[in-house]
Amino acid sequence: MHKLPIIHAVRDVEQSRFRHVEQVDLEFANGERRTFERVKSGGPGAVIIVPMRDADTVLLVREYGVGLERYELGLPKGRLDPGEAVTAGAERELKEEVGCGARRLTPLSCLALSPSYMSHMAHVVLAEDLYPEKLPGDEPEELEVVPWKLSELHALIARADVSDGRSIAALFIAREYLAGRFQPR
Repeated sequence: MHKLPIIHAVRDVEQSRFRHVEQVDLEFANGERRTFERVKSGGPGAVIIVPMRDADTVLLVREYGVGLERYELGLPKGRLDPGEAVTAGAERELKEEVGCGARRLTPLSCLALSPSYMSHMAHVVLAEDLYPEKLPGDEPEELEVVPWKLSELHALIARADVSDGRSIAALFIAREYLAGRFQPR
């Protein structure tokens, strides 16, 4: 098991380079007016990649999640750079986090983290026909790559170190697509 990082300080941030909170004044069809606050995305969104080593084996990564202060097992993911295409961002993140490229990338869906108060979207991309290729990433430590059988998804979601809803949803979407029960819009 990985040793947890040491937290030296925690402080509130008035302004963040990642997030901006805005107020939205709305009027509904019934005449009711409300002001909502939402976290506005700071860029073009993100990608979450489902890298398939073979027809039943997905490659997960174990990464420290500062929000929960523990290591989590989930799919590789990352922010899109301004002007970067979804598939190009997925390819880059895959090479940085897993050490593989993909000869076939298929955008499957978009996931909202919390549509009630966030505008951020994550594009789910299936990566197949993998080959070894590593790019340097921005992670502070090497990520552990963990193969998992998609047919054992029920056992994965029962684990205490698997809680990222985007990863869980993306795995289900990919499983349904691969089984021929789902077609991307």
